Amino acid sequence: MTSVAAGVAVERVDVSAYTIPAEEPESDGTFEWDSTTVVVVEVAAGGETGLGYTYGPRAVAVLVDELLAPLLTGSDPVIFTGSDPVKAWAEMGRRLRNAGRPGIGAMAMSAVDIALWDLKARLEGLSLVKTLEERHDVVPLYGSGGFTSYSNDRLAEQLGGWVDEGFPQVKMKIGREPERDPSRLDAAREAIGEAELFVDANGAYGRSQALEWADRLAAWDVRWLEEPVTSDDPDGLRTVRERTTIDVAAGEYVYVLADARNLLQARAVDCLQADVTRCGGITGFLEVAALAHEHGLDVSAHCAPQTSAHACAAIPNLRHLEWFHDHVRVERMLFDGALEPEHGVLRPDRSRAGHGLELKRVEAQRHAA
Repeated sequence: MTSVAAGVAVERVDVSAYTIPAEEPESDGTFEWDSTTVVVVEVAAGGETGLGYTYGPRAVAVLVDELLAPLLTGSDPVIFTGSDPVKAWAEMGRRLRNAGRPGIGAMAMSAVDIALWDLKARLEGLSLVKTLEERHDVVPLYGSGGFTSYSNDRLAEQLGGWVDEGFPQVKMKIGREPERDPSRLDAAREAIGEAELFVDANGAYGRSQALEWADRLAAWDVRWLEEPVTSDDPDGLRTVRERTTIDVAAGEYVYVLADARNLLQARAVDCLQADVTRCGGITGFLEVAALAHEHGLDVSAHCAPQTSAHACAAIPNLRHLEWFHDHVRVERMLFDGALEPEHGVLRPDRSRAGHGLELKRVEAQRHAA
C-alpha cells in the first residue's frame, strides 16, 4: 500500500466526455432531452488512478483541462500531495473565481474532487466509504423517472416495477401538461399500491399554481413535492411549504454552500437535496450535509447513485438517495463495478478500493463526445 501521508505527486490528469442517447425522448416540467453527457476525470498518482465524473456539457471538460488540471500537474503544483483532497478543493474554488464557480465551474470542480477522493482511498487500499467517516451500512433508495413524455402505461410499468423490486418510494415528473397529470397520477397510484408516491415539478409552477397543486396532490396521498416553484425562489418554496403537509424539497441546483444556506435560512424546504456531481464533489456534499444538520434537516442525494452511495453513507442526516433512471442506465453502461440495489437499498462495496468503479474504455469510446 502506498504511504499517502508521505505525499504522492500527481502524474497525469485525463479528461474525456461521453454522450449516451436516451432510450426515447424524455421530458419533465420544464425541460426536454434525448441524450445525457458525462464528463469523466481520471487522476493518476503513485501507481493508482482515481476516477470522478459529472453530468454536464463538454464545456465542463474544457474547464477541467484548462484551469484545474494544471493545479495538479504544473511545474509548481501548489496543492495536491496525494493526501488532502480538501486542500485541493479550496484551491480549485479560488482558481475558478473569474471563470465563474457556480454552474459548470462547480461541476468541473466536482468531477476532480471525486477523482481525488477516489485516488486517496485507492492509495490507502480502502473503500471510499471507509476513507470517509462511515455512518450507515446501507443507503435507502427511491426509484425516480416517470417522465412527462411517458404514456400512462409506460409510467405505470416503470414505477410499479420498482415497487415490485422492493423500493418503498417512487417519484414521477409533473407540471408540463397539468391537464394530463390527474390521469397520470391515477395510473401511478394504481400501479404502486401502498408505496409512497413522490412528485417533481422541476420548478414548472408559479406560486399560485403551486399552492393549488399542493392541495390537489393530497388526493393521491403524495408525500414529497419537489421544486413546486423554482429553487431560485426560496420565499415561494417557503410559502408552499407552510401551506401543505407534504414534504417540500429542493437543492439539486446547489452549486456553492451559499445556495444551500439561502434555502435553509428561508425555511424553504423540509428536506434539502444535494448533488455530489454539482455541489463540489465529495467535499462539497459533506459541507452541505453538515450545514443542513445544523438546521435540523435531512439530506436527500440527487442522482449519480454510484458515487453518491459512498458520500451518503458518510453523513448522519441521510434520508435517501435518488435511483434516477437515466443515471442508473448510463453508469451501468460506462463503469465496471456498478452497484445493484437490494430490496430498495444500495450497499457500498467495501471489498474494492475507492468507489470501485472502472471505466469501460471500449464501450465508452463508442460514445465519445
